[in-house]
Amino acid sequence: MKLLKSLAVAGLLAAVASPSFAAITLNFEGVESFASVAEFYNGGFDSTGLHSGTNYGVSFGLDALAFDSSDSTLSISHVPGPGSTVMSAVGSDAIMNVAAGFTSRIQFYYSSAATALDAVKVYSGLNGTGTLLASISLSGNAMNGCSDSSFCNWEQTSLLFAGTAKSVDFGGYAGTVGYDNITLAPVPEPSTYALMFAGIAALGFVTSRRKS
Repeated sequence: MKLLKSLAVAGLLAAVASPSFAAITLNFEGVESFASVAEFYNGGFDSTGLHSGTNYGVSFGLDALAFDSSDSTLSISHVPGPGSTVMSAVGSDAIMNVAAGFTSRIQFYYSSAATALDAVKVYSGLNGTGTLLASISLSGNAMNGCSDSSFCNWEQTSLLFAGTAKSVDFGGYAGTVGYDNITLAPVPEPSTYALMFAGIAALGFVTSRRKS
């Protein structure tokens, strides 16, 4: 009986600790500067075909480029980190797709050269399709309290929504807004739910046996 209880608890802990159950943060470290993020976080590579990151099932349109603030030709500083790379849209094809979907909210740091109305839009379908679940306008904060570069001030914000989202459009203000540390909570995979429910069922069985 003790063994069964231990296995049940282990199942629950494994489910909760599973990467598919936890929030993920995209910090763009490892993407080549001036390259498209592309499939870097989707089991593939950035647009150079040379660099790949953790496979989170997240892909980006080709206008979502990485920029390394350590490059002296770029006027970017004081990025949130870790590291020195941020993402910015250079055109309208800067949609982030999350095939499995994510829920509740998306959080990120941003630096904007001007006020950007509805700069970030969250949709229920892939590629900016389906229902518009939420949008957020960003203030022109890029040089608030600093002047050593064109994008020296970064602030964190969150966008809350109901339901499950599958894409986020970052392409509304090309060359105006930089993003970093995009955090979201993917929908758990079916196997994670199965492991969790198995643990709950086993604990219920152990409890009922004790009562009888």
